[in-house]
Amino acid sequence: MSTIQKLQQHQSATPSRWRKEAEARLRNREWLCYSQRIAMQMLDKMEAENITQKQLAERMGCSQQYVSKILKGRENLSLETLCKIETALGIDILSGLSLATG
Repeated sequence: MSTIQKLQQHQSATPSRWRKEAEARLRNREWLCYSQRIAMQMLDKMEAENITQKQLAERMGCSQQYVSKILKGRENLSLETLCKIETALGIDILSGLSLATG
């Protein structure tokens, strides 16, 4: 049996989502950069104030799981969510983001 045949035996029946996810990241690269910078601002403030994800979720009125998703830097955040983050952490996110491209 050839190496190719051996590999084909172990091939998954379901197609990999890797390519679609990579293409989505490329298409959405600009807002992903903003999302990651926001996550870093949040993490810095949480660390400085010794705030847990659960405490932040309570302040924002959402689940700890949603806060975790935000902190991964891959969430497309609404203005409402940005406002909740700013209020909960006492930070100004929008004025700190550069709108310049390049």
